[in-house]
Amino acid sequence: MNIISASNLSKWYGEVIGLNQFTVDIGEGITGIVGPNGAGKTTFIRIITGMIRQNKGTVEVLGEKPWNNPSLNAKIGYCPEHEMLYPWMSAKEFLIAMAKMHGYSHSESERRAYESLEMVGLSKKDMERKIKGYSKGMKQKVKIAQSIVHEPELLILDEPLAGTDPIGRKTIIELIREMAKNGIHSIVSSHVLYEIEKLTEQVVLINDGQTIAAGNVHEIRKLIDKHPHTVNVTTSNARKLGMELMKKESVISVSIIDENHLSVKTHKPEVFYKTLPEIIVRKKYEVSEIYSPDDNLQAVFKYLVKK
Repeated sequence: MNIISASNLSKWYGEVIGLNQFTVDIGEGITGIVGPNGAGKTTFIRIITGMIRQNKGTVEVLGEKPWNNPSLNAKIGYCPEHEMLYPWMSAKEFLIAMAKMHGYSHSESERRAYESLEMVGLSKKDMERKIKGYSKGMKQKVKIAQSIVHEPELLILDEPLAGTDPIGRKTIIELIREMAKNGIHSIVSSHVLYEIEKLTEQVVLINDGQTIAAGNVHEIRKLIDKHPHTVNVTTSNARKLGMELMKKESVISVSIIDENHLSVKTHKPEVFYKTLPEIIVRKKYEVSEIYSPDDNLQAVFKYLVKK
């Protein structure tokens, strides 16, 4: 079943194109919408939440058209990227107000507010504090809490992990996963691929308002893994480790940057990442960092859009 279906979706703002014949089918569970800033992610989200209307094309969300559809809005939880909190309120007061807007009584709204804030990891003490004194990460938690206070069928999160600390990020990721187990579908927008990979294997890559790839993230990653892949290693003896790596069939070249750093090019990264730990353990090399500048969203886009 498709939760969202979009066909030749176009939206422009004067001479600026937000979406350009954007076509995608999004199924159940968790799906990541991934792309650089300005790619069209937020425009797509605003269309599927009914905030704006497309100029061309068709779109359905949960089998319904999102524009001017209040009954559909009640089934959607939305966490925007931008600031939308009232600083003079406490988090609890804000959540109660949001729940009341969905038609719940005061007592029910109070219960839902407390449960939602607890789910995102906000302490009881912090719930009572004014939002103006919150850190960016705490504000992000409140934004997510308001999106789930009415138990929606579909959760739409625009950059939900922005500004959160590692513990907060882990809490939010686990929460989205848990909701998926309970049948709540999620669309998560981000410009950071590794964050999406922790959430789901299903992604839509968007650039310049168009879909450039969609499906399983590992299959998409293989598109760049077929090309030379750079891996940088920080070690106590770069020259000896480099000489050892040059013997491996998966390695194209090794560059010694200095006595503690080397850069490896491989055409078989999946083989290389299995071989490297074996060499490190067997030869007892001290390695403090293994990092690939190609192992990120920017590298994927650079290949896919041929830039």
